[in-house]
Amino acid sequence: MNFSLNDDQRSLVAAIERLCEDFPAEYWREHDDRAEFPHEFHRAVADSGWLGIAMPEAQGGAGLGITEAALMMRAISASGAGMSGASSVHMNIFGLNPVVVFGSEAQRQRFLPPLIAGREKACFAVTEPDAGLDTTRLKTQALRQADGGYRLHGRKIWISTAQVADRMLILARTTPLEQVKKPTQGLTLFYTALDRSKVEVREIHKLGRAAVDSNMLFIDGLEVPEEDRIGEEGRGFEYILHGLNPERILIAAEAIGIGRAALRIASQYAQERVVFGRPIGQNQGVAHPLARAWANLEAADLMMLKAATLYDAGEPCGIEANAAKYLAAEAAHDACQNAVLTLGGMGYAKEYHVERLLRESYIPRIAPVSPQMILNFIAEKALGLPKSY
Repeated sequence: MNFSLNDDQRSLVAAIERLCEDFPAEYWREHDDRAEFPHEFHRAVADSGWLGIAMPEAQGGAGLGITEAALMMRAISASGAGMSGASSVHMNIFGLNPVVVFGSEAQRQRFLPPLIAGREKACFAVTEPDAGLDTTRLKTQALRQADGGYRLHGRKIWISTAQVADRMLILARTTPLEQVKKPTQGLTLFYTALDRSKVEVREIHKLGRAAVDSNMLFIDGLEVPEEDRIGEEGRGFEYILHGLNPERILIAAEAIGIGRAALRIASQYAQERVVFGRPIGQNQGVAHPLARAWANLEAADLMMLKAATLYDAGEPCGIEANAAKYLAAEAAHDACQNAVLTLGGMGYAKEYHVERLLRESYIPRIAPVSPQMILNFIAEKALGLPKSY
């Protein structure tokens, strides 16, 4: 494997970096303070054609791989946008992977162009309050109607961008759990309009990334036409699994970007801040934690690129994708924490942005899967140890 970027990939990164120059760290601080979605940034990404980076050319996308998508998300996050910038477009990049892979040609033509052009925004509605990571136990029901459509009832939680979304990719149970041979059966996937007369969207106020909303959804009688069902009834869990590895790869890339942004700010401050007649970066107590953070981020980046390369080659990459997410999230959090400590009191001030990056660095550690569950997966799949849950 060669992890050196080719000319096209370097040009892609440079283009994203130029785009992000119009949205400096102050833009993201203001949107975080106001809890305001970055519509201008989303529009700029759409107008530049990047929302469809990993979607088919036939529907207006660029037809590139997860490697290129990861490079894009890493660059956005590293610009200082952090998870606020990444999450504002994240769903567009990976979220409709099940539609791309398992949807009909008519569905791809109907659903993808508005998303790629930025005319529509989407959210990903899978997680539920009671089920948590045990997706097979979700309780949202999709009841078949006489006209072939479905009526949905249930609750979802931690649904990003639902305040601004036009559509949602939602997983619901069409066959009761007690009537299927395996708990992974009987779940069906839909991509449908978010009808706010039938879906109450209640925002969750949280520690970081206030610019991109997180929500609970209360679904009461949402009518979904049959043509909004993705693939076959009862196979939704299988379809969702197909998108898990690219999601972990992109989350890893975004985490690496956060860590790099924090290190850039901390290193500059450590060079310029003079105490006792010398820059504080000359002191090993300041320099070594930053150097260690750099090394850990670079190692995580290599694992992320390995996972992305394997995915794009059609090779198994579950272990690598999960390892990349784990390593990147831990390295990013460590880098952000050390950046705050390097700046001392000013690290606690919003003026220098590292406190915002630290708050956002918890997101890739927690979501979309906890570090403990990733270690469980690696222990089982890579080391052959007994399954612990």
